[in-house]
Amino acid sequence: MRQDERTPFDRALRRARPSAYPPGEFVGQESFMRGSEILSLAVRAGIAPGVSVLDLCCGVAGPGRLITRELGGTYLGVDESASAIDLARARAGAAGLSCRFEVRRIPPVPEGPFDVVLLLETLLAFPEKDSLLDGISSALKDGGRFAFTVEEGRPLTEAERDAMPDADTVWLTPLADIVSAVERAGLTVCWHDECSESHLEVVDSLTAAIADEAPEIEEHVGRRGLDELLAAHRLWSDWLQREESASSRSSPRSGSPDSFTFLGSGRSRDHV
Repeated sequence: MRQDERTPFDRALRRARPSAYPPGEFVGQESFMRGSEILSLAVRAGIAPGVSVLDLCCGVAGPGRLITRELGGTYLGVDESASAIDLARARAGAAGLSCRFEVRRIPPVPEGPFDVVLLLETLLAFPEKDSLLDGISSALKDGGRFAFTVEEGRPLTEAERDAMPDADTVWLTPLADIVSAVERAGLTVCWHDECSESHLEVVDSLTAAIADEAPEIEEHVGRRGLDELLAAHRLWSDWLQREESASSRSSPRSGSPDSFTFLGSGRSRDHV
């Protein structure tokens, strides 16, 4: 059950999401990232007053509103869901933030140039990553920064695809292939960090919160929507637990997904 029509899911999860994060860590995000992780990545990317920021697949823009409020910058959030953009625009306006939003399918990436491009928790949804990364690289100013998160791992098996709701938005890629694709786009990876353990904690907490709020959630999205939310979160929990277990045993990688945050820098076009 797709979440392109965001309003029912936003209403359904209005209590579950805030309760699932540690105090102060829920900032309106629709992902496994904590607010402090989002802000830390934005600081590392150099977002500050006067810095132009493009947030791809921004959803309801919880991270974008946090970044704009805390760090400043000239913010443009884009998403193909009109209902998500409506929510983002209303919430930014209510908070007195000068954020701009557009309904747009990605790719193509909006023309820049931008100082920073963000892609948080959605690179996974693109089966063809090379053209997306080329567009991002072209949208950056000379020496601009691309900050993103990604779940890396071997592609899903047929059995895993059958079990995962909306499997057409889950296109896992091994870490080495992601780094190679970033570099082919003319970007240099200057920092990355694994956050699988933190994301596993959030996934498990979200799963429990969704189960606790099941009657209200079902009221808004139906039984199928509730079942698919629980199934997806339980699958991610299982995969991340397997990876954590393999890491603790110093065993070879099992191929289960890991979560990473990345910062890449664009090359100066004067030297291309």
